[in-house]
Amino acid sequence: MFTMGSNLNGDSWETSKLKAKQKSFEKISKHEHQLVFTFEKRKAKPVTLVGRFYMSDKEKKDILKLLKKKLACGGAVKDEWLELQGDVKDKIITVLEADGWKFKKK
Repeated sequence: MFTMGSNLNGDSWETSKLKAKQKSFEKISKHEHQLVFTFEKRKAKPVTLVGRFYMSDKEKKDILKLLKKKLACGGAVKDEWLELQGDVKDKIITVLEADGWKFKKK
């Protein structure tokens, strides 16, 4: 007897790999986030990364939209990180504080 590939008994598929790929995260409030700011140069252009936002995709997109509008720059959402064009860390903190986010004072 020759066998190859997945075991397809009836209409059931092997879904354990698919379930492992699904992201699970716990939503937390604005005040509980501990945001990390990093600065990179990509193709000689500055990029500021802000992250680990443990929120729904819609909430992350809303925050990105607010930042892009206030800072007049481009940006994108990548996983739990927001990528904004330019070196805008101080401006991001100012905008997010006005929106109700809390940061530790240095």
